[in-house]
Amino acid sequence: MKKYEEEKYRLENIKEHIYPWVKAELSDTQALNGKHFSEKDAPVIGFLGDLNVVFAIKRDEDVYEILKDNMLPPECDVIEVYHKACENLNRDVEFVVANTWYGGYGIVADGHHEASAVCYKHIWQVCADKLKDDLVIMIPRKDTVLFAPAGNQEVVDKMIAHGEQAYEQGENKISKNLLLFTQEGKELVTYEH
Repeated sequence: MKKYEEEKYRLENIKEHIYPWVKAELSDTQALNGKHFSEKDAPVIGFLGDLNVVFAIKRDEDVYEILKDNMLPPECDVIEVYHKACENLNRDVEFVVANTWYGGYGIVADGHHEASAVCYKHIWQVCADKLKDDLVIMIPRKDTVLFAPAGNQEVVDKMIAHGEQAYEQGENKISKNLLLFTQEGKELVTYEH
């Protein structure tokens, strides 16, 4: 029996519980099988810059398992899995914008999916429209997403310092690199500070 034929891995049984996780390094300390995995054994979609999207199956309240290639039937389309995972995220996870002490902002969710907010263009569009500015975004850890109005260099610098500290002190590191959401172009791009 192939792994994808086992009851606990059948796509029809897990498809409502798959979520996209944004990663730079392919490891996760909170996933059951997430210590190390690679593009050789797990579906990975290149996202932007050094970021990739992997998939996690929610097994219990705070228990996740990284989706591996052998858990998917051969005819499975990974892009369809991505779209379904984003639908699940939209349905199950509430993202809240929080203020930081220095005038920047953060995305708060459940401790597992904050970085996944980068998958949602509409979050960034609403924030850019409200701030009437482009957004500089940093995703130092899986549970930490920071952003600031690009036109306020002092706040951007403080956000970067905050993000670098979060990166150095925490687990499930993602990246110290910056992204830019352009209000006019309505797109997310890599950003050089």
